[in-house]
Amino acid sequence: MFLPAQMLAFALSGFLRLTIGFDIGLSTKCVAIPKEMSMCHNIGYSEMRLPNLMGHTSMTEVISKSTDWQHLAQTGCHPYARTFLCSLFAPVCLDTFIHPCRSMCAAVRDSCAPVLVCHGHAWPDSLDCDRFSADEDMCLASLTNEYKYIHKVLPKPACQTCPAVEEFFTHKRILEVFCVNNFAVRVKLSKKRTISGDQEYNIECQVEFINQGLLLPYDTQNMIQQWLLINENCTQWMTRSHRPVVYLIVGNIEESIVLVNQVYRWQRRDSQLILATRKWKHHKCL
Repeated sequence: MFLPAQMLAFALSGFLRLTIGFDIGLSTKCVAIPKEMSMCHNIGYSEMRLPNLMGHTSMTEVISKSTDWQHLAQTGCHPYARTFLCSLFAPVCLDTFIHPCRSMCAAVRDSCAPVLVCHGHAWPDSLDCDRFSADEDMCLASLTNEYKYIHKVLPKPACQTCPAVEEFFTHKRILEVFCVNNFAVRVKLSKKRTISGDQEYNIECQVEFINQGLLLPYDTQNMIQQWLLINENCTQWMTRSHRPVVYLIVGNIEESIVLVNQVYRWQRRDSQLILATRKWKHHKCL
């Protein structure tokens, strides 16, 4: 779902623009990336510099300050979000500090700032892109064009007002709803506590139907997972207890934007819903 941040490989393959680097002083040290920083695991290295590029001097501070950013990285708001954030919070142990390039910062900011706004936060001054080097300096650059060439660019989930959970009527009414939407995905939601005490979600998706060009069920599952992470206030409301709950999420893809239009509680006794999903395969919309 997210592009691995293979920063050491970047250095070997020309991602780093060579010039004079920022020398690491004797006050820094190499430490293992803590298990609480899951977003910086499996990124090509296992040790980081401390203090880091955010000025955090203790591992307790690093873990505390990076928690909210880990949630942002999980949303998939930009393919290089993890690379950018980990280069700051958990910089690789080399002879010089490798800063992200200004262009990488701007690309991540432009894609991820709307997600922060959806969560009630603005892009912080501490990540002002003007503080980072231009691309001709020694810095970590993104390869946006190459990424688009290799990987399919999917529609982006929108930050939106939570649709009310609706009640089903007859299977005919359900089929009418299906006819005016692009997708229907059954979602099993549950929440858990992380090692650091924060709340995370288990999101299991099963696509009931998709009617949008070349999108595959796997693509649609990823989009709905991202929608639920971006619209976390909705996900919190839908998982008010720790008991797993199942919903049917129905929506449209308009101008490369994923919009959820209806949310239905899926319960075993909803025979009309089960009948509708079976009949859909042979149903002809008017």
